Amino acid sequence: MSEKSYTVGRLAEHTGIKPVTIRYYEKIGLLPRATRSESGYRLYSKADYSRLVFVRRSRGLGFSLDDIRELLSLADRQEESCAGVDAKVEQQLAQVRSRLKDLRAMEQELERLSACCEGGVIMDCRIIETLSGEA
Repeated sequence: MSEKSYTVGRLAEHTGIKPVTIRYYEKIGLLPRATRSESGYRLYSKADYSRLVFVRRSRGLGFSLDDIRELLSLADRQEESCAGVDAKVEQQLAQVRSRLKDLRAMEQELERLSACCEGGVIMDCRIIETLSGEA
């Protein structure tokens, strides 16, 4: 990609983010307002491309859009301590660990339900009974 401007379609092609999502990110302020060509097309810069990659990678790590907005704000203040970034990452890590714990518990319950199946017909299904609170 060159230093020239990119249309929304070109930016989408290079980042793997749909044009409608790019326009949405612009609308909610995660991307600055794009400049416009004489014919009215949005034009994005290399900095916009980098910012969009940052957003995509952050979303991939499960950060909310508000978290990403905060991370971008911190990233824009290059001379400040990175303590705020560290704290945000630690917070996200704690949430992921909590979700993993919940998922493990869910896995164990589903394994238990699966093991109680004796085949047969729905009328005698112990899984349905358990989920219905009848067991």
